[in-house]
Amino acid sequence: MKPDTLAALGYHAAAFIGRLPWPWLRTLGDAMAWAWRRFDVRESRVARRNLEIAYPDLLPGQREEMHAAILRTTARQALETLRFWTRPAGENLACLRERHGEALYDEALASGKGVIVAAPHFGNWELLNQWLASRGPIAIVYRPPESPAGDAFLLRVRGADNIRQVRAEGPAVRQLWKVLKDGGAVGILPDQQPKMGDGEFAPFFGKPALTMTLVSRLAERTGATVLYAWCERIGPGPDFALHVERAPAAIADADAVTAVTALNQAVERIARRDPAQYQWTYKRYTLRPEGSGEGNPYH
Repeated sequence: MKPDTLAALGYHAAAFIGRLPWPWLRTLGDAMAWAWRRFDVRESRVARRNLEIAYPDLLPGQREEMHAAILRTTARQALETLRFWTRPAGENLACLRERHGEALYDEALASGKGVIVAAPHFGNWELLNQWLASRGPIAIVYRPPESPAGDAFLLRVRGADNIRQVRAEGPAVRQLWKVLKDGGAVGILPDQQPKMGDGEFAPFFGKPALTMTLVSRLAERTGATVLYAWCERIGPGPDFALHVERAPAAIADADAVTAVTALNQAVERIARRDPAQYQWTYKRYTLRPEGSGEGNPYH
């Protein structure tokens, strides 16, 4: 079956789930989280290992409580994302009950210097994408799935007006540089682990993590404004708060280690607002510093 056909089928399945009432989605998400813990699937194992790394001082009972909360929030986020992907953007943006720092983004965009939005894996970043698109065109960097059908699906569900999806591959830097030099906006998930050689190690929750230099290189070379942004869940239903804030100046430092250290410090501060809303199911510490003697902690 052709990738576009599979993507269309996936879209219709997502749309069916997305039509369920919010309480049903929440209940279904909680059931998914229970199953993940019961059968200790990949999401459960990775989250538990990350908590051992990032919160070594927690008592076992405290860590298990946080582990359960993370899986519950992750499952809910996955299902609510299906809704956001398949419902009108105007309807989705009505879920933003609070908006903080909205003017910062508008002012930065109006300055003509270009804007880099660093959006950590916190809360619901797909809702954030739709808010950004509501303010004007934006180029969003994404890592394409290995499956052509999966890639076609993402291009379809994120293919709203004003959103240009840029594959995180060789030509991406040139494309993003041009967008910024033209005064446009770029969205980057700054806490994705890059390939060895495409980043620098810096502390993240007390442990060295290979961190992308893309944000800092673009900021340094273009003079674009760097902002952090996220949509934080603030209630049991479809209740979110938008947050936009200025990034520390050190993110654009010419020294790469200084820059990525500042980048990680800001992401960590956001994640600590509510650890359950951060994507702890991602293998953030797979690659280790050369000569450290450390192995992959997820093996």
